[in-house]
Formats: sequence, C-alpha cells, structure tokens
Amino acid sequence: MSQHNRRGIVTMTGAMVFFVVNDALVKWVSADLSTPQLIFVRGVMTTALLLALAGWMGQLQLWRTTLTRSVPARAVLDSLASFTYLTAVFHIPLGNATAINLAGPLFLTLMAVFFLHERVTPGRWALILLGFAGVLLVVQPRMGDFNAYALLCLFAAVLHAGRDFLTRLVPAQVPSLLITLSTAIMVTLLAGVWSLFEPWKPMATQHLWQLFGASLCLAAGYHLLTLSMRLGDMSVIGPFRYSGLLVALVLGYLMWGDVPNTLAWCGIALVVAAGLGLLQSERKRRQALLARDA
Repeated sequence: MSQHNRRGIVTMTGAMVFFVVNDALVKWVSADLSTPQLIFVRGVMTTALLLALAGWMGQLQLWRTTLTRSVPARAVLDSLASFTYLTAVFHIPLGNATAINLAGPLFLTLMAVFFLHERVTPGRWALILLGFAGVLLVVQPRMGDFNAYALLCLFAAVLHAGRDFLTRLVPAQVPSLLITLSTAIMVTLLAGVWSLFEPWKPMATQHLWQLFGASLCLAAGYHLLTLSMRLGDMSVIGPFRYSGLLVALVLGYLMWGDVPNTLAWCGIALVVAAGLGLLQSERKRRQALLARDA
C-alpha cells in the first residue's frame, strides 16, 4: 500500500470520528438552544481556530487562491449540507442519521454518471439500487407517520456528495486548510443571518464548553476530510468512511439510549455493503483502464 493511501485512510477515519463526536455534542446542546444560534456560536469558534492555525502555518497570505470558482461553490454546498443534516440529527437517532448520510457514495456515483458521463455496469446499478433499498429500511416511511426529518437527512446526503464531487475539482495549489476555512466562514455567515429571525436563548458556561469542543472536532474533521479527498485512491480510502457509523451507534446508545430496530439494522448493513461494493467496483474499473493504457 502506498504512503498516500495509508495517510488517506488515517485522515478519513479520523475525520469521521471527529464529525460524529461533533454531531453528538451539538445534538446534546440542541435541547437548550435554537439551531441557528448554536450553529452560529460554533461557527465563530471554528472560524477563529482555523484562522489562528492558518496564520501560524503562514497560509493566510495565499487567500487569493480560494477565489477560484470551485472553492466558494463547495463552501456554499457544504454549508447547506451542514444546516440540513444537523436539523435532521436533532430530531432522529444519531446512528440512523449517520447511516442515511452514508448514502453519499451512491449519489456520488450518480453524479459521475450524469456530469462526467461515466459508464455504469449492470452490477454497479444493482449495488446502487441495493443501497437505496437499505436507506428506505433505515428511513422506514409509513403512511400517516412519515418522518420528514429522515427525508431531510437524505437530502443532506445528496449535498454532501456534491461537496465531495466539487472537492476533486479544487486546484491542487489551494491549501486544504484554506478550503476548510472558507467553509467555516460561509457556515458562520449563513447561520448568523438565520439567527436574526430566531429568538436567542441564554447560554450557560457548559453550553459554551460543549460548543467549543464541537468546534474543535468540526475543524479537525473538515480539515482531515479535505486532506483525505485529495490523497491517494478513493477506492482504497473510501471504505473507511464507514468507521463513523460504529462511533455514532455507540454514542447514540450511551447518550440517548437509541438502538436501531431490526429493519434499521438490515438497512444499515445494505447501505454499507452497497457502498463498499461500489468502491471496490470503481477500483477494478480504474485498474482495468490503467492496464489498457499501459
């Protein structure tokens, strides 16, 4: 295994763990604070941390590189994904939300078909359908009892897939840390505007500490994810995206006593199997292309 792939595996796993811990912390705080308020406060803290880190690393002088079209577009898309996903997380079990969000690779494959005109074999189409069947088992829509927040979580998965798609289009000369910083700034600005239309609630010291912890996790997760998307072979690195699911299930049980029902467990297994299958299929496709061109 190449050094780039090993680094990509470590950064992807770390990113997923940090993201889930962040989700758990803000879900806990959401019981006392409004959604735009906590996202704005966390965003201010995250932006301050990233600005300090970028300044310490001497990367702020390269800020003009982020003006390339793909960076602002990625920041907007990631911001919208954050708002929709967190809103869903506040209303459904953490493990279920994480599982639904793992449908991202399925949507990423569809984007490659429609925007890059990639050919998809019948086997890959079968895996895509299998994955979406798994998502339905997790969402479990029922007549008269449809969970709109689960659907919102699914929409967040589409937005996250779009973010990952755009990450690959960002020029290599743009530092990963500045890409992360641009997203944090955009999230903070949009949350600030949103918070103007919601009443603010008093914050206790524990809320500030919890949001500070979330901001540390979010900054680390954003940065590590961006690094992983720009390192090595995604067919090797991608499967480690699912490491966050185990963390989410454990934290969901310890913090809220959430345990997926039988159908949800089956759906989670199908989503993971389909995602891993697609990544393996992509790896074989690339190897075949390299062998043909050799």
